[in-house]
Amino acid sequence: MSSRFAPRPTRTTVRGGETAVPAGSPRKTTAARTRTWQPPFPLDLGLTLGPLRRGPADPAFRTTPDGSVWRTSRTPEGPGTLRVAGRAGAVEAEAWGPGADWLLDRLPTLLGAADDPDAFTPRHRLLAGTAHRRPGLRLLRTGLVMESLIPSILEQKITTDEAYRAWRLLLRKYGDPAPGPTPHLYVMPAPRTWALIPSWEWHKAGVDNKRASTILRAVARASRLEEAAAMPPLQAQARLELIPGIGPWTSAETVQRSNGAPDAVTVGDVHLPGIIGHALADNREADDTEMLRLLTPYEGQRHRAARLILLSGRTPPRREPRMRRTNIAAW
Repeated sequence: MSSRFAPRPTRTTVRGGETAVPAGSPRKTTAARTRTWQPPFPLDLGLTLGPLRRGPADPAFRTTPDGSVWRTSRTPEGPGTLRVAGRAGAVEAEAWGPGADWLLDRLPTLLGAADDPDAFTPRHRLLAGTAHRRPGLRLLRTGLVMESLIPSILEQKITTDEAYRAWRLLLRKYGDPAPGPTPHLYVMPAPRTWALIPSWEWHKAGVDNKRASTILRAVARASRLEEAAAMPPLQAQARLELIPGIGPWTSAETVQRSNGAPDAVTVGDVHLPGIIGHALADNREADDTEMLRLLTPYEGQRHRAARLILLSGRTPPRREPRMRRTNIAAW
């Protein structure tokens, strides 16, 4: 579980999926559905669930001082809220809403029970050291595509802060209030609700026509895209990329979360090749081709290798952002 001696998250380690989870005290159970699960491996909830958080004010994800991680989902059974906390080596979970049973049934898979870290063999001192310091890292698997696909589309070709703002505004205005006792959490809108958002509301949230149109095409085929969660990752990516506007970057970012894909490399990223090039070859000018060459020894586990590099904290000096902030609501 998380330790109070763990390194403080930085901007880059947060991108690697690190979320600080306070070491709190147990809380009184109020949920109609509960489950206690004893993971047979070290588990850090902040590292494992961190990739699901879309910014510090994500309306669908929260950590609380009692050491809990809260997240909302629109499951096949309906909206649901899940709270998980680590207590004495076990995971205590509570769930609310029509999707409560669905969320609790899939708790071990969500927390990386299907992941196999032993398949990864570090061949670089940096990776070996980071893996040793982060034994609780597991690759999660939500089994839900749209909840990762839509925010990934929002993150295309803009700064993360702009994407987080769009996600936050759209969920708070069009999402459903989350079931359960915690206020100010929202469940992602249903596909039909996304489809009915007026164009001017996309603009108010800072979402241009290209990204909004991609989301509209995706939600029109939501049921077919959700089937990708049960496919092998390469097939899942291929299905997602049938939608115009969804390319390898977006499909990889999605299946990393929905399918727990250990080899789904995020190609087409502005910063990742330089970070990996700097970490493994002292080459901050690396492009996608060079990044993939450097990750070749980790074939089958390249996403895990990339996450460990991001979590290592070894990054090149920051430069001015290539993508400038824009306020399309003022156009």
